[in-house]
Amino acid sequence: MAGPTTAQRGAPGRADTSAGPPHSGPEGPRIGRRTLLILIGVAVALLTALVIWALYGSSWLRVEKVSTSGVEVLTREEVEAVAATPIGAPLVSVDTDAMERRLRQKLPRIGTVDVVRSWPDGIGLKVTERKPVLLVEKGGAFVEVDAEGVRFATVDKAPEGVPLLELTPEPSASLRRFGGDGLLREAVRVAGELPAGVAEDTEVVRVTSYDAISLRLTRDRVVTWGSGEDGRVKARVLTALMKAAPKAEQFDVSAPTAPAVSTS
Repeated sequence: MAGPTTAQRGAPGRADTSAGPPHSGPEGPRIGRRTLLILIGVAVALLTALVIWALYGSSWLRVEKVSTSGVEVLTREEVEAVAATPIGAPLVSVDTDAMERRLRQKLPRIGTVDVVRSWPDGIGLKVTERKPVLLVEKGGAFVEVDAEGVRFATVDKAPEGVPLLELTPEPSASLRRFGGDGLLREAVRVAGELPAGVAEDTEVVRVTSYDAISLRLTRDRVVTWGSGEDGRVKARVLTALMKAAPKAEQFDVSAPTAPAVSTS
């Protein structure tokens, strides 16, 4: 019987590759992706640790200086003393909200304040002081009142250009209804709506009731203002009257549709 042919036996020394390469399948790519994810996770963890260390543990981002802006009557030294900025502390850990509250509570002259981080090593205190629009005399001193009716400071000397408030309410229904604080707010309201030129010349704002507010100006001039209502209209009418009668001494704009003026 004839043996197998050469074709059947196959070429000597040649392996049968019809089954393909050794088993690698999809497992190989899966192992690669898993390794990549592990490496990324390790890198993120290391980066996070580095950032935390830089913010809290290193000496790079710590508070070294404080700057103050916006002060006029207050001094930088007294603002910074009250702020009590923690020099040497990590900048990121500074409680700016607590510093703002402390400044407003201990320094009533401050109307608003922003405590800001100035990277890499500073704290900025941005202060806006209250401005007096009226003064209330008290025991030889003067209490400053701002545009919101807040009594915020007592000074020994009256600031220039700020009128004195004479609050002498008569027993009336308006006093019972509004009280002294309500009448004070009306006086502030009137002072805030005066024309610039009139405001500069106003020496006294006198209040006896809600609808009986008057102004004493320089050169013994008097303005009967009435209530605080229609303030802008009254301001325009008063400006026109003063231009038309520059030598007049009495101006009445309590009824702005029917104003009056006289020389004595």
